[in-house]
Amino acid sequence: MIQVLIADDHAIIRDGLKQIISFVPNMEVAGEAADGEEVLQKIRSLKVDVLVLDMSMPGKSGIALIQQITAVKPQLPILVLSMHQESQYAVQAMRAGASGYITKNTASSQLIDGIRKVAEGGTFVSPGIADKLIKQMHKPETELPHTKLTAREFQIFNMLVEGHSVNDIANILSLSNKTISTHKAAVLQKMEASTTANLVYYAMKHGLINEGYD
Repeated sequence: MIQVLIADDHAIIRDGLKQIISFVPNMEVAGEAADGEEVLQKIRSLKVDVLVLDMSMPGKSGIALIQQITAVKPQLPILVLSMHQESQYAVQAMRAGASGYITKNTASSQLIDGIRKVAEGGTFVSPGIADKLIKQMHKPETELPHTKLTAREFQIFNMLVEGHSVNDIANILSLSNKTISTHKAAVLQKMEASTTANLVYYAMKHGLINEGYD
C-alpha cells in the first residue's frame, strides 16, 4: 500500500486529490498538510511513501521547502504539484531534490502514474512539459538570464514578480531584510535589470508568471 501525504493550502485541492486516490487500489492518503511547517511535522510523525507537494503555500514553500524536506527525509520521493508550466520551475524543483513535477492541469490518471513511478524510485514529469524540461536540463546555464540564478535567488525572483516586498519575503522565509536585499541585488544584476518592473516584464515575456498577474 502506497501511503501518500498531500500538501496544498487549498482544502478543495486536497479533497479532490483524496477522492482521486481513494479509487486507486494499493494507494491511500496517509495525511494532509496545509503549509510548510505542517509538512515537516507530518513527514516526521507519519509513515509516508510519497509526498505530493504544492510549490506555493504559506510560510515555508517552494525550493527552500523541498531542500528542507530532503534534509529531513532524504529517501522520501517528492512529487511536485504546481500551477507553473514553465520548465525552469521543474528544473529548479528537481535540482532541489524532487523526484517528479506535474502541473495542476494534468489528468488524474497521470497523477496516479506519477505517484506510482516516484514511489518505485523513478522520476516523472507531466508530458506537457517533459520535452521542454529535457531541453532545459541540457541547455548551457548562460542561455537565458534566469537560468543563472541559484535556487534561493530563483525563489526570491518569483516572489518579487508576484508583488511581494523585501519585508514580505523576509517574513515569509524567516530571513533578515538585509539578506533578502542582498539576494534581490544579485537577482537584478544577473537578470541585467534595474527595477522589479523589469523583472515582471521579463517573467511575463518568458512564461514565468501567469498572464493574469496584476
